[in-house]
Amino acid sequence: MQHVTIVGFKKVLGTSITIPMEMLNAADLINRIDGKGYRKLQMQLVSPDGSNISLTAGLELVCTSKLADVAKTDLVIVPALWGNPKGVAKLYPQLLSWLQHHNQQNALICAVGTGSFFLAEAGLLKNKVATTHWYYFDQFAQAYPEVHLQRDRFITRAGNIYCAGSVNSVRDVMLHFIEEAFNAEVAHQVSRHFTHEVKRSYTSTFLKNSPQHYHDDEGIIEVQDWMHSQFHTPISMEVLAGKFDISVRSLNRRFKRATGKTPMQYIQQVRMENAKELLRTSNLSIAEVGFNTGFPDCSYFTAQFKKSVSLTPSAYRDMVRKKLFRVNT
Repeated sequence: MQHVTIVGFKKVLGTSITIPMEMLNAADLINRIDGKGYRKLQMQLVSPDGSNISLTAGLELVCTSKLADVAKTDLVIVPALWGNPKGVAKLYPQLLSWLQHHNQQNALICAVGTGSFFLAEAGLLKNKVATTHWYYFDQFAQAYPEVHLQRDRFITRAGNIYCAGSVNSVRDVMLHFIEEAFNAEVAHQVSRHFTHEVKRSYTSTFLKNSPQHYHDDEGIIEVQDWMHSQFHTPISMEVLAGKFDISVRSLNRRFKRATGKTPMQYIQQVRMENAKELLRTSNLSIAEVGFNTGFPDCSYFTAQFKKSVSLTPSAYRDMVRKKLFRVNT
């Protein structure tokens, strides 16, 4: 990935532009500082006619390019609208045709929140899975019945098209892109800067067991859903294969093709994410956190956690609790 195009328009939600740009810029900078890359990632903020982008909060983003200036790009980010998206996508026919063109060129396209209305209006989501901001589920479903709206997923992927239901979930998508474009270590460092110190909302905490799916292999999604509900129990390839009536070899092949990870790598990741959540939000001892996330041996849990996060569980708990936003002071 060498070129990223971020599209802007009136009444756009500013953070749905700035967060992806800042995360990608941080990844590029980290990669070059580490001496693993020499070519700066090009990011281009464009608007339909090249004019500056006015935000509802009274801010203005400087824009020096228009849609027609972008001949080729690797990643397109379509941000969220602030407010009701009904009918807005129809006001930008040049953007719709532009999205169709770059989709045909196999560019990655990521819509944030209600940005998915633009993709649906352009016909890019027909007979494909998608999601949008939860407040507009019914409106989206009524306007685009040919789209397979996934109300229970924060993130969807249909080939080269990604939809993130909110600004929070687009951070996960950006980390996915960063790992693919750079490497896992760069993604890990960016994650530590952009996600560890932000306290999760009550909705994301309540839904923390819902997996973030980036693909449309429904069989593997079922496996992932089961793993998210059973991560605290002993799980082996044989158990998984028997549960879903598939051979170990086929399961491993399909799972890695869909998620980029083996089933055992994935369950380890799920366990670590749940362990981090408990360390952030509970007063359980380290041993109890380990036991409740599938690690009955405390020493093994500590070693695996440090390998994954580069901090011991105790150090991680101290770090995030110092940085949590406080409502009552």
